Amino acid sequence: MRAVNGLFCIVLGAFAIAQYNDPDALLWFLIYAIPAAWAGVVAFRPDLLPAKGAAIAAFLACLAAAVAGTVYMWPAEFSTWWDVEEVREGMGLMIVTAALLVAGLTWWRRNRSVPFQHAAPQ
Repeated sequence: MRAVNGLFCIVLGAFAIAQYNDPDALLWFLIYAIPAAWAGVVAFRPDLLPAKGAAIAAFLACLAAAVAGTVYMWPAEFSTWWDVEEVREGMGLMIVTAALLVAGLTWWRRNRSVPFQHAAPQ
């Protein structure tokens, strides 16, 4: 899964950089850069992600926002994707949601395989 998360990190990072000439560049930069960071951390520095409440809550907030955005921006017709900005944005949100789902699954599987350690009795 490291390769898949790494690929999502690179692709979403490139998408974020490509927003420089968009009228709402900062918004779309963040929409792509934040999931790219999640995918990158899961792929290359998973030790930075503790399985604790704050990190999990932040991830779930990002995932919920991506799913809500995808539902809101879902294209009515995919055949016009090259000509219609809103269709391209909807498809971008689909990619963002997929990347976050893969990162979340990877993170969950990694933490599930680590046994819970109890403090040794003194």
